[in-house]
Amino acid sequence: MKRRLEVKRKGSDLHWVGDGFPVRTIFSYNDIAEQISPFLLLDHGGPAEFKPSDRIRGVGEHPHRGFETVTIVYDGEVEHRDSAGGGGKIGPGDVQWMTAASGLVHEEMHSADFTRKGGVFEMLQLWVNLPKKDKMSRPRYQGIENASIPKVALKDGAGEVRVIAGEFEGTKGPAMTYSPIDVWDSKLRKGSEQTFKFVDGRTVAVFVLKGQLSVDRETVSENELGVFSRAGVEVSLKADADTSFVVLSGEPLGEPVVGYGPFVMNSMAEIKQAIVDFEAGKMGRMN
Repeated sequence: MKRRLEVKRKGSDLHWVGDGFPVRTIFSYNDIAEQISPFLLLDHGGPAEFKPSDRIRGVGEHPHRGFETVTIVYDGEVEHRDSAGGGGKIGPGDVQWMTAASGLVHEEMHSADFTRKGGVFEMLQLWVNLPKKDKMSRPRYQGIENASIPKVALKDGAGEVRVIAGEFEGTKGPAMTYSPIDVWDSKLRKGSEQTFKFVDGRTVAVFVLKGQLSVDRETVSENELGVFSRAGVEVSLKADADTSFVVLSGEPLGEPVVGYGPFVMNSMAEIKQAIVDFEAGKMGRMN
């Protein structure tokens, strides 16, 4: 049974996060939280050209609690460090999977090398909600290098799928997750068509970075998100041009989503406690 394309969203106007990330917000927990569970937010940063500089750009120290951030770099380099001791540098093809859980403070900056040389910068950042039972778990950091992400070639040279999380056609991704999630970084060549199979009842969405996909009589174009019905197991995508896109799939959590800026919990009382804990230094401090 085929799924229907139910929701189509265009990215917001460009805005800056700190001084290093020009982004378009594709969705957030303030708009389609129920339809997109367990996902909370998707930002597309760039592509943007940065001139060489001696001042490192980025977004400074800030807290999170209750969810995970997943950063996929396409061009440029990002350096991360957090109050739980996690951190590292990621470049093209690499992924940072940071579990804030009970709370931490972190910063995300352009790397020193990228700052000095300049160049094109492009990334995606996805926020993944944590089940209520895991929201107060210990923070965790996964630095996933491009070389460790398996690539599955599609039939007849149609393209490829990088399996960051979950499983595609028997190939498992390296990311550890708290609930069943698929994150597939994908490419389809112009004129090619691919049928993707999913577990019935799970959320399925596709975000197009470059190009255009046809779904029956609808299209999902550059910087657009398509969200599919939860009933059915198949989604057929045809590339109207050479297309790069990310497929997201996950088990809906079915729990309340209460968010306030960098905190996403299940109740306003928990949000207020997160603010108190942060102000009291219980999420740690950056060295």
